[in-house]
Order: sequence, then structure tokens, then C-alpha cells
Amino acid sequence: MADRDEVLEFWLHKVGPQGWYAVDPAVDAEIVARFRALWQRAADGGLQDWLGDARGALAYLILTDQFPRNMFRGDPRAFATDPQARAAARKVLAANWDQQIATPERQFCFLPFEHSEDPADQALAVDCFTTRMDNPETALHARAHQQIIARFGRFPFRNAALGRHSTEAEDSFMRNGGYGAIVRELQGEGA
Repeated sequence: MADRDEVLEFWLHKVGPQGWYAVDPAVDAEIVARFRALWQRAADGGLQDWLGDARGALAYLILTDQFPRNMFRGDPRAFATDPQARAAARKVLAANWDQQIATPERQFCFLPFEHSEDPADQALAVDCFTTRMDNPETALHARAHQQIIARFGRFPFRNAALGRHSTEAEDSFMRNGGYGAIVRELQGEGA
């Protein structure tokens, strides 16, 4: 079974920044083949020993927050380990481990908050991306996520996967550019 070093090598180097936010069925399939059993262990409460240092915690965050979004696109399991990822991210912040992690990898310490539908987590994400990471682009995306939660109380683009009914306002939002429209709006404001 894969270990934390394999998670980091695969995500940080093989996939790399250019592939982190791309939709690539080949990458998704490789994640399923190589890491699904490991993700299941984390989902079942295992791998807590990874949370003893910055590098292990980073691997755990990638495994519980990023990999399910690739493995289970359009499926509720994409969000199944979000609570574990948020708990781990809080531990990272409390220990200041994020400061031991180079950018751009540091963003994975904060993404569990950005992925949350809780306004308090959204505020924490914006704060982290603004004060703990010197990258205006990632801060912009944190603010975009926060605005969506402020507007709708949830992410409309998850509704189908989670079996939620979309409101008329959410449907209109999705038809008119969705997330990308919010990002462009913030860019226009000089955010």
C-alpha cells in the first residue's frame, strides 16, 4: 500500500501545480488505482500517525481533501473526508507547521477551510491565504469561495452530487458563469 511519501511525490511532483486544478481523467484514474485504499483507511479513522509532523500532515491533507475530489467527481464521496481534513488543518495551524511547508504546497494546509460550507471556515481560509501565504492568486480564490457561501450558504456546484435541489438563484448563478464569474468580478474590483 502507498505511504505518505508516495502521496507527496505523486501530487507535488508528478501532477504538480499545473495539474492540481485540472480535470484529467488519467490522473483521476491513477489516484483511484494507487491511493483509494489508503484514502479509505483515512476515511475509517486511520493514518492518524501521519499527523505527527508537517510533512505527514501535508500528505494527510492531500489524501483527505484533494484526492477524493479527483476520485469521486460528481459523487458525495468527494466530500466524505472533509471533516477529517479540516481537523488536520486545524492541527497544522495550531502547530504552525504550514510555515515549514514551501509555497505553493502550503495552500493544501488551508484548502480544507476553503472547501467548507461554514462561513467561519471561509473567514479562516481568507485569513490564512492572506496572512500566511504570499500569493495574491490563492487569496483571490479564497475570497471567491467566501462570497459564494455568503450569497448562497452553500456551494451550488455541489448540489447535484449531494442530491440537493438548486434554488432559482443558484441555477441562475451556474448558468451565468458560476465560480468563474465571481473570480472575474473580484479581479475587476482589484481584489
